Amino acid sequence: MSWNEPGGDKKDPWSGRNDKNSPPDLDEVIRSLQDKLGGIFGGSGGGSSDGAGMKGLGYLAAGAVVLWSLSGLYTVDEGTRGVVTRFGAYVDTTTPGLNWHLPAPIEQVQIINVEQQRFIEVGYRSGSGQAMGSVPKEAMMLTKDENIVDVRLAVQYQVKDAKDYAFNVLDPSSTLKQVTESVQRGVIGANNMDFVLTEGRSEIVLAVKSEIQSVMDAYKTGIIVTSVNLQDAQPPEQVQGAFEDAIRAREDKQRLINEAEAYSNDVVPKARGAASRIVQESEGYKEKVIARANGDVSRFAQLMTEYKKAPAVTKQRMYIEAMESVLERSNNILVDVKGGNNIMYLPLDKLSNKVVVEAPAASTVAHEPLSLTTPPIKEIKTDVRASSRERDMRGR
Repeated sequence: MSWNEPGGDKKDPWSGRNDKNSPPDLDEVIRSLQDKLGGIFGGSGGGSSDGAGMKGLGYLAAGAVVLWSLSGLYTVDEGTRGVVTRFGAYVDTTTPGLNWHLPAPIEQVQIINVEQQRFIEVGYRSGSGQAMGSVPKEAMMLTKDENIVDVRLAVQYQVKDAKDYAFNVLDPSSTLKQVTESVQRGVIGANNMDFVLTEGRSEIVLAVKSEIQSVMDAYKTGIIVTSVNLQDAQPPEQVQGAFEDAIRAREDKQRLINEAEAYSNDVVPKARGAASRIVQESEGYKEKVIARANGDVSRFAQLMTEYKKAPAVTKQRMYIEAMESVLERSNNILVDVKGGNNIMYLPLDKLSNKVVVEAPAASTVAHEPLSLTTPPIKEIKTDVRASSRERDMRGR
């Protein structure tokens, strides 16, 4: 039943709540809220309720400002840098630790990891780190001798300047990849195919790294290239068989060269040692001959002096010594028996080292068997020498 119908409630619905299902009065809600805030901040009812409400709102505003300021605190981890921007413009780069900036939307902080190892690959299909199917066109390079090679590179880099990395280039990684493709084409195009595929790999890597860093520094990208890896370099698939044969032939050549050098290193020192030994032996023989000649000269000079004093005696002694030196090499000895004309023959080849001969009498036959108990043969020579001296004395 409507409020203006007969029998209905005559009270205006905007003047207050008539039943529990009707909406609350707006003024009553505001007054209730003001009373609660006044109670919280020490206010009381009555005429001072409006002033207490304004004071409570001030406290709320101050609390909100404090909370807003505290939201500007942030922590920069080790190995990272914080790039602070104010309305999009660069303000500062903060170091690791607890830092503060004007909270959003006035200032914002971008945390950039400067120690993380990032990498890109050039010459692979997009979205994969390995070659798939046909060779992508960015991997095909033209060499100086107009051959085509398939080259794949992997570049590792770090951020060295957080400000430059964040502001100077829109996409540093994409820029680095494009620069790498351009640089490697220039370096590969300046060298022959054999050099690229064999001994020149390390030199090519160094040249590519240096050129990439130079270009990235010129662009002020804030990137430092830490390493460049030439992961693959090979001829096109159509000529790989022939190229592998050439590589095997080159390896066989190098192997034979190494074997020849090893043999040379083994033989040459031995030959040098033998030559040195021969030279030393020759020097020793030379010194020995010279010393012997000097000794002979000295002996001859001394003998000459003795000869001038007694020529006959010296001549006889020289004769005996010469005969002794000649006969001591022979196995036969002729013994002159004292006081007789017979000469006894001694077959030394049938006698031992201890065999000697007894001198028989003048009238006996000199061909009797020898006795093994007689004095040594050396004594016989001594007796012969003594008998010769006696004859010399008698002749004088």
